[in-house]
Amino acid sequence: MHQIRRFLVAATCLVSLAASAQWQWVDKDGRKVFSDRAPPPEVLEKDILKRPAARNAASAPAPQGEASAPRVSGVDKELADRKKKAEEAELARRKAEQETFLKAKIENCARAKQAKATYESVQRIARTNDKGEREIMDGASRAAELKRIQAIIESDCN
Repeated sequence: MHQIRRFLVAATCLVSLAASAQWQWVDKDGRKVFSDRAPPPEVLEKDILKRPAARNAASAPAPQGEASAPRVSGVDKELADRKKKAEEAELARRKAEQETFLKAKIENCARAKQAKATYESVQRIARTNDKGEREIMDGASRAAELKRIQAIIESDCN
């Protein structure tokens, strides 16, 4: 009976040692991965957080290439290329958006200047009211409209 107990204690210790042989690394999506196997070759050395303690040289994973040389992987270059292309696309989108905004601003400026010239002339100007009737603008409404147009010119023509 005493011998069975010793065997069970020894087996429990060996199982706990095997369970402690865990790898831990950060994958390409930034999530922590736990495994009893070594990470794939795409995982960079700096992303490996924990290695199992090597009992002897036979159980340690064989290094690829020279021990001091970092692992070279095509995934990082592809990721960098995709990131660069995404940044270039975002920059192009912003530039196109800015050009569209600038064109609209220039067009608004030209229309406001044309409207100002019309309202400053001595011609009578007619508008359609809420009822759909045509009415001639008086001096006060003409001055208010000129003030509004001047504000548009000041904001868009700079």
